[in-house]
Amino acid sequence: MSWRLPAFCASLALLGAVTTVVLWSGPEAEITLTELPVPPFPPRITESSAYETCLGTLANDPFSAVTLAETWQAGGGGDGAQHCLGLALIAVGKPADGAAVLEHLSQQSTAPPMARATVLGQAAQARLMIAQADMAAVDASMALRLSPEDTELFIMLGTAEGMRGRFKEAVDDVTAALRLESRRTDALVLRAVMQRKLNQLDLAQADLAQALTLNPNDADALLERGILRQRMGDSAGARSDWEHARGVDPNTTTADLAEQNLSLLEAGPQRQ
Repeated sequence: MSWRLPAFCASLALLGAVTTVVLWSGPEAEITLTELPVPPFPPRITESSAYETCLGTLANDPFSAVTLAETWQAGGGGDGAQHCLGLALIAVGKPADGAAVLEHLSQQSTAPPMARATVLGQAAQARLMIAQADMAAVDASMALRLSPEDTELFIMLGTAEGMRGRFKEAVDDVTAALRLESRRTDALVLRAVMQRKLNQLDLAQADLAQALTLNPNDADALLERGILRQRMGDSAGARSDWEHARGVDPNTTTADLAEQNLSLLEAGPQRQ
């Protein structure tokens, strides 16, 4: 299972930046997750030519995949039809409906535990898209019972806990992920965000230093380190980090947030 939620980390980062410059009383920016990328090869919960056809249609034409999956399901398509339908609904902008389908599938399927954990993870990710953090946490927790050493699920659960404002629990979840994969820069950045929320700035700095040692051009780590630097009164350092983050890939949410933070910094207290 492989997934990322950089937009969530970035949104927490910008909210943190605005909170940091709340001394300037600026408005909060809001990030809306509107699209769940469909992996080119979704994990399989069953095997059949009809299943492969539906997944292939999903990758190229998700609206047609919804119709195909519904027709197949009505004809007794079983787990494959239900899985394809859930993913297709998410892909066409109905994440709540798709998540509900996947959750039901995970409960009634006789597939192996790892496959059902994957389905629950996909449901949790869809719930996170629409800020249904409570339901995402339930899905991720249930998935971890089926697959207790899944790094992605721990990160997903930590993300959900962070969205719920349960930052200590989020740190614990992401720490569990890092015990499994210590070089995951996305996990290090996510834990740093949560530690900042807990005002554990030294620990946050240490995680960001490790992330940037692993990848000096990690835009999310640069964005977050800029927030910490700004909070500690180092405006020049914050500006440098945000400019670097913006330049890594200008066509990303992280770059947009870095630009917004730079604008807030330039506006000064009178504008915030």
